Amino acid sequence: MSGALSHIRILDLGRILAGPTCSQTLADLGAEVIKIERPGAGDDTRSWAPPYLKDEQGRDTSEAAYYLSCNRGKQSVTLDISRPEGQEVFRALAEKSDVLIENFKVGDLARFGLDYASLKALNPRLIYCSITGFGQTGPYAKRAGYDFLIQGMGGLMSITGERDELPGGGPQKVGVAVTDLMTGMYAAIAILAALAYRERSGKGQYIDMALLDVGVSMLSNMHLNYFTTNEVPKRWGNAHPNIVPYQVFACSDGHMILAAGNDSQFQKFCEVAACTDLPADPRFAGNDGRVRHRDTLVPMLAGIIRKRARDDWVASLEAAGVPCGPINNLDQVFADPQVQYRGMKFELPHPSAGTVPLVASPMRLSETPVQYRRAPPLLGQDTEAVLAKVLGMDDAKIADLRNQKII
Repeated sequence: MSGALSHIRILDLGRILAGPTCSQTLADLGAEVIKIERPGAGDDTRSWAPPYLKDEQGRDTSEAAYYLSCNRGKQSVTLDISRPEGQEVFRALAEKSDVLIENFKVGDLARFGLDYASLKALNPRLIYCSITGFGQTGPYAKRAGYDFLIQGMGGLMSITGERDELPGGGPQKVGVAVTDLMTGMYAAIAILAALAYRERSGKGQYIDMALLDVGVSMLSNMHLNYFTTNEVPKRWGNAHPNIVPYQVFACSDGHMILAAGNDSQFQKFCEVAACTDLPADPRFAGNDGRVRHRDTLVPMLAGIIRKRARDDWVASLEAAGVPCGPINNLDQVFADPQVQYRGMKFELPHPSAGTVPLVASPMRLSETPVQYRRAPPLLGQDTEAVLAKVLGMDDAKIADLRNQKII
């Protein structure tokens, strides 16, 4: 069965994480993705290692795990776009593509005549998506933007981390490059919207995606908390500012999350925990009181929870209908029966390692399911095949480009 985007060709100049995440998402949905990389070097993340993918004998290959995480389903073409001959090839590919994704600094591609205005003249139906740290306009437009910086500048780190007054307090970044990932997701949505508009109008368009815009927008209810109270939200660590108990607790052999979102769930927890005197206390009977007296209640609950094993708590509380769950490391995540049932880990054949383990897309479509057609490609793996198929180049022309080190 063809994927939902099997009729779409994407020319991918994205590097690192945000751009590749966007194009991998579209590849999973069936799009043909041609990844353009620098000859001899490729995407920066090819060198962000160790760790490397292991071959069948357990030896390191040259494939960095970071690169493998966001480049499946693509074809790799090496092309030097800094040289006129490479630019000519790129323009020819752009003429035959539906979407272009790039995350160069503002103005960089214009130096090569590969900006939107130049390519639009060749292909008015082209959807051109630029991803930068701060967008194409504004006082910061020329700055380089990295996820870590954006987590700080966009406010995420101001609400992430333990409370300042507690041990370990202070701002903390998220454990993955979350603004890069979210920007990739938003970029994919914007591209799909542009494709839908093109179906009706026949017109392509330009998409300006900025990590800072995404970093600001993704704080959700914290915005409205601030707008409606004029009070700046603060860090709460693993606690919730408006609900108690709704946080991490240490068990005798690990940690779990207890998320009692209403008074009934708190009462059920207390029944399981054999502390039914607590909901009878006027201070703790309602959530309002529990929030106001959290500094008294939470240490009491922590002392109770610490006496039993994590899995014992989780089983007992789930049976009682109290929302809870373990804090798993990745070994435990992929041993979880639900994660296994949903097939979140799978493997694809790989030319230098036999197979490569990957994490599945979370998108489940009934009529046009996600397809995993290709492992993350080796550098330049598909150069000759793409130039021959898409541009109709003969062997002599391809050999000439290779001799000039254009490809």
